[in-house]
Formats: sequence, C-alpha cells, structure tokens
Amino acid sequence: MKTFHGANISQHHSRHSNIAVSYRSSSHTRHLAQPPAGAKPLKILSKASVCLIVASGTLAGCTTADPTAYAGLASAHHLKADPSDRSGRVPYRYNSGANWRQYDKVIVDPVTVYRGQDHQFVKVSQQDKNALASYMHSRFTQELRTRFSVVSSPAPGTLRVHLTLTGAKTTMPVLGPFSHLDVGGGVYNAVQAARDKEGSMTGSVAYAVEIYDAMSNTLLSAYVTKQYPNAMNIGASFGALKASQVAIDKGADALLAQLRP
Repeated sequence: MKTFHGANISQHHSRHSNIAVSYRSSSHTRHLAQPPAGAKPLKILSKASVCLIVASGTLAGCTTADPTAYAGLASAHHLKADPSDRSGRVPYRYNSGANWRQYDKVIVDPVTVYRGQDHQFVKVSQQDKNALASYMHSRFTQELRTRFSVVSSPAPGTLRVHLTLTGAKTTMPVLGPFSHLDVGGGVYNAVQAARDKEGSMTGSVAYAVEIYDAMSNTLLSAYVTKQYPNAMNIGASFGALKASQVAIDKGADALLAQLRP
C-alpha cells in the first residue's frame, strides 16, 4: 500500500513537474515569438504582399475579355479574325486597302456608347461611360487634327471616323495603386509589362473604330481593340478612370499611326 501510495505521489509530482516545464517552455516560446518593435510593420507588409500576389493571380482571370466582333456594330459582318495580330489587342479587323494619301480632311462622329448584350463593361456606371466617351471624342479629334483638317461636312478627300465604346473596367480603389507600390505587386506587374499584358487591378477600355469615305459612305476600314496602360505605369493606377483615359490616349496614337501616308 505504501509503495502504491508512493507511486501515486511520484506520478502526481511528475505531472506537476511536466506542467511547470510546459508552462515555462510556453512562456519562453511566447517571449521568443514576440518580434522587435520595429519589425512588426515589416511582418504585416509581408503578409499584405502575399495576399496581393494571390489576389493578383485571381483577378488576372477577372479582367475584361478580349474584344469580339460585337453584333451591334454596323461593320460586324465585315470583321474577320486578324491572324497577324499577336498582341491580342486587335483581334478583329476589316481593311479595304484604301489609299490614305487621298484624304486630308476628317469628320469625327460623336462617340457611341455600346448597349448590346455582348458589351464588355465591368461595373461601370452610366456617368463614367459618358465621361469616357466624351474624353475619347476629345482625344481622338485632337490627335487626328495633327494629320487632317477636322471638318463637319462631307467633301472630296474626307474621312468619317465613327468610334464606339464597347467596354471598360475602372481601376480598383486602394488596391490599384498599392499593387504598383508593393514589392509583390511590382514583381507581378513587371512580368505583365514584359508580356505587354494588363497590370493588376487597373482599368482598360474596349472600343470599335469604323472609317468611312464621307462622300460615298463606303466602309474603308474597321477594327475592334482593347487598350490598357503599361503594367508598370504607376501614375495610371491613381483614380478610377485614369487608366482608361491613358488607354484611350494610346488608342488615339495607334489610329493616327495607321492613317499616316
């Protein structure tokens, strides 16, 4: 009986010793796990970077899709897949082989906001659509004026350019700029820039360009395209519509380059 009692005492003492050791070990671990005061923000930033990389990878599949031959366009039945376009920016095009040297004047129609079911607007308000359409008309007119006389009535040697805004995506607030300033987001965007692809969480536009002979109303050229800023363009990530506006600027430059003799 004494031996049994002694064993109980021994086991009881052992359990208390284990508890004491466990408590001391746990306390020591907690003490060691506490980071220095200056290291805490760095740890939080690291977690944010990881979250951003995961989010960027997820949202990359949620960007606006490549443009299509939108059914509601007047030129829809003329548009064909363009095998020469490796960028994916201009997947459908029609070209009659017109000689642009014959034209020195241009009419720029008011920009149409596309309302077909196959539009590619991603949570863009009507107010923002109208703002982008107005900006597009202004920028394209400004750019074309460097090559043509901008007129309002048809005459020999006059082109008529009709633009249709078919899709847009605004920049995500906070995450858009952060994805360009954060280390993890910077790596992702650097890769996207090298591939000439969209940056993370930034805006873009899709639109159609239809070019007519103003006198005969003959379709000379048409294409649908998607434009977006360079993925490393930090400035374009500030403001919901800034990236879309930068994309429109690039589109205006591209059209002017096409129409130069």
